Amino acid sequence: MNRILLILTFLLACAQPALSGALQERLVSGHLKTLDIAYQRSPGTSLESGFFSVNSLRFNLQGKLTTAIELEIALNNLLLYSEPAAQVLLPSNSQNRRIDLEQSWQRGKSWSNQIEVDRLALKGSFGNFDWQFGRQALGFGRIALFSPLDVISPFAPTALDTDIRPGVDALHGVQYFGLGGQLGGTVVLGDVADNNSYLLTFSLNQNGVDLLGIGGMLRERELIGVGLAGSLGPLGVKAEISHFNGKGSGSFEGDFHNNFTIAALEFWYRFESGLVLLTEYLYNGAGADNPRDYLAAASSATFQEGLSFLLGQDYLLLGPSWELHPLVTLSGLLIRNLEDDSTLLRPKIQFSLGDNISLDLFYSLNFGAKPQTLNPSISMPQSEFGSAGDSGGLLLRWYF
Repeated sequence: MNRILLILTFLLACAQPALSGALQERLVSGHLKTLDIAYQRSPGTSLESGFFSVNSLRFNLQGKLTTAIELEIALNNLLLYSEPAAQVLLPSNSQNRRIDLEQSWQRGKSWSNQIEVDRLALKGSFGNFDWQFGRQALGFGRIALFSPLDVISPFAPTALDTDIRPGVDALHGVQYFGLGGQLGGTVVLGDVADNNSYLLTFSLNQNGVDLLGIGGMLRERELIGVGLAGSLGPLGVKAEISHFNGKGSGSFEGDFHNNFTIAALEFWYRFESGLVLLTEYLYNGAGADNPRDYLAAASSATFQEGLSFLLGQDYLLLGPSWELHPLVTLSGLLIRNLEDDSTLLRPKIQFSLGDNISLDLFYSLNFGAKPQTLNPSISMPQSEFGSAGDSGGLLLRWYF
């Protein structure tokens, strides 16, 4: 594995002079990260306690090919250790990528490795029109904790590292007009034609309020959504709702519902003490309203594609943060399933170790009814977070 990292570094170092000769205003950047988590087995489940370590080495090159066209290339290497093996696997974003630019070794083993091209895109602008073609990052919506309008490659509300969004193969264009007005069109190419997405997006600022809209086809699902973002004095307010016509519901590989809605209302407030609090109510219509259906919801296309990450329907999310010192920040995450009364609580402390180095320490606590054991190999969930074990670890990031 160390040999692979050295080869990757050597190849990029060799290619950089040739690319640099063709690029103007070059910017070379990257990161080295390690995420290490030890987790405990939840009583009543067949999963074992264990440990995993995800190590990421990334190189990014940006520059102008001409005065009007820019190029971005990024290579990412993930080195994963999982014990027991195969309980944690290398990630995949294939439903949003037409071209296979990824190579994996020993997938499902204790040690596994993956090298991928995560960015390979050309972009430019003509007057008030911006365009981008190739593997790129795409994000929609404004809500911070979990956005119903962020439908292409969203982050899970429990994600620990949200610095870089995974690249997708797409053609994306935006026409700007007026004061903050945007009209966009996006085509995302999946691994097969059935996973293609065709979306129109819209935003407009009216009297200090941003109005948002999205519609089209998301991997064979008809989609329409609206949102707003504004403030009531010192209180920030955001609201978003998306409605989907499900695909293949009733089949093992389809959505859990024929039609479903995901909606959220989020408030942002900064107290005089410096404490910042995000509060969100989330209605996850893609999930189940009864714990006995959680396993079916977890196997549905909505969950497997990363469009929904939670198994229930009604949630309260809290995200407090407080800068204890310029170099130390306390934060946390609370997710409360309002139907089965289970809770995830994750306190976190972040240390700034230098201009480009940070260290996060965290611990996740899960509360709720434990699974019911039907036989030694089968258990039935009684709550969402009560079915998960506690975990803790660290995230170390170095940027260059």
